[in-house]
Amino acid sequence: MSETFGLLSEPILVQDGRELRRGWTTGSCAAAAARAAAMLLLTGRKSEAVRLTTPRGIELLLEVLDSTLTETTARCAVRKDGGDDPDATHGLLIYAEVSRLDSDLFEVDGGAGVGRVTRPGLSVPVGMAAINPVPRRMIEDELRRACAETGCGGALRAVISVPGGEDVAARTFNPQLGIVGGISILGTSGIVEPMSERALIDTIRLDIDTIRAAGASALLMTPGNYGRDFAETLGLADIRGAKCSNFLGEAIDYAVYRGFSEILLIAHAGKLVKTAAGVFNTHSRTADGRAEVFAAHAALCGADTDTVRAVFESVTADAAIAVLRTCGLDGAVIASIAGKIAQNLRRRAEAAGIAQIEFIMFSNEYGELFRSDGADRLLSRLKEQRIGD
Repeated sequence: MSETFGLLSEPILVQDGRELRRGWTTGSCAAAAARAAAMLLLTGRKSEAVRLTTPRGIELLLEVLDSTLTETTARCAVRKDGGDDPDATHGLLIYAEVSRLDSDLFEVDGGAGVGRVTRPGLSVPVGMAAINPVPRRMIEDELRRACAETGCGGALRAVISVPGGEDVAARTFNPQLGIVGGISILGTSGIVEPMSERALIDTIRLDIDTIRAAGASALLMTPGNYGRDFAETLGLADIRGAKCSNFLGEAIDYAVYRGFSEILLIAHAGKLVKTAAGVFNTHSRTADGRAEVFAAHAALCGADTDTVRAVFESVTADAAIAVLRTCGLDGAVIASIAGKIAQNLRRRAEAAGIAQIEFIMFSNEYGELFRSDGADRLLSRLKEQRIGD
């Protein structure tokens, strides 16, 4: 792609000491493709590029690809570019096929490779194409602009499609959200921020929304696949849960806000012990403290200096537990840490509202390490609730 295409007057973004390149969303691609196709249909002229102003106010100049014109339709594509963000949709061609309508209402729908919503709780109603409200409005605005600029009456219909979208969607959160058949057309700002924490938090919130919309009042929460796999060993294989990644605090706050009265957190010790130190963003880049937590509680439980030092120098939770096992302090230290975890989790939940939060802590090496007093009751409650995948 020519260097003249992309973000115009791009603001510099620096993270961890290096400059990162922003990209553009599937929503921006769909809107630009729709404009190019509309202009092709109405004028018969192909566009090399489309200039688009995003909802954030940043201008894009996007290359138009694969333009085709028939008697009744025009079809154009724009390639998705995720910038330096690890984006599953990077490189996909986002197509818009535009046709005339004998009405005053502009229409936007999804074709092959664009998912359909099957569960309530999302910003798009069940049965509709997974084209979120902001991108949908962007596409409609570009269709209207094309009609106004060419002086053509009537309205237009755009069908957005993504070759390969169904395969790519399997690597996204869409299956968990009940979006089937393809990717979502997304983007509230029109711009992809590299390694955007906000985007991941928004996805976690969507996951929580759909579980709540299905009627659940108790929520199973795990940081990731380790927790999910361990939950299955406890009889929760067919119980739908939310994955909170490293954003445990954000997920708890939002679950309470959405009205969940009970939360069961199932997490690996490597993540969960950080909350004993009040750390609720558990990414090691943000905060760690695992060794410090184990060492401090080992000292509180009577470990000698050499043991505390060995625990402090452990690089994993399992390694710390192994040291404690050699002197018979593993049970006492884990119970001490668990007491602080319980205190901090409940304080976080109570600060957000009224919710009971219980937890089960495990390790891959040693299996279940601790379950809070109310965890058994909440396990049974989740199984009775039966809000499955």
